[in-house]
Amino acid sequence: MNFDELSPEERLIAEQAVLNLRSLNNACDAAADGTVLAIAERIAMTQGRELIRRTLQTSLDQQIQTVEKRGAEPVVLVRIEQVTSWSQVAVVDDHGG
Repeated sequence: MNFDELSPEERLIAEQAVLNLRSLNNACDAAADGTVLAIAERIAMTQGRELIRRTLQTSLDQQIQTVEKRGAEPVVLVRIEQVTSWSQVAVVDDHGG
């Protein structure tokens, strides 16, 4: 993968993944003996959910922009907030339909 060819959005996601790894490594380095796995799992899950949320939101924002550039109104806008399970993903129709 050539990082020079990434879009600004792709770079942001890649940068966030690197920052997540560094944060995870720092937390594991500072963890007391016998707690590393528990701490690593908790941090990885929390950071992973947030990275997924940001990635989904970025992708959906790009899709909406593409539709709007074509002159069409998006039928359904999806708002992704802090998601702790997929059952909490809300689809919101902001166009009254």
